[in-house]
Amino acid sequence: MSAYKTFRIKQFLAKKQKQTCPIFQCIWMKTGNKIRYSSKRK
Repeated sequence: MSAYKTFRIKQFLAKKQKQTCPIFQCIWMKTGNKIRYSSKRK
């Protein structure tokens, strides 16, 4: 289930990247850290 969640987030970020959002990298780093942390926790 978590893998599917990460896939959805990546899809969402891909859309943001296409819009060339300058905050994209910051958001990606934050979500990436959260995903790694939550996966380790489980």
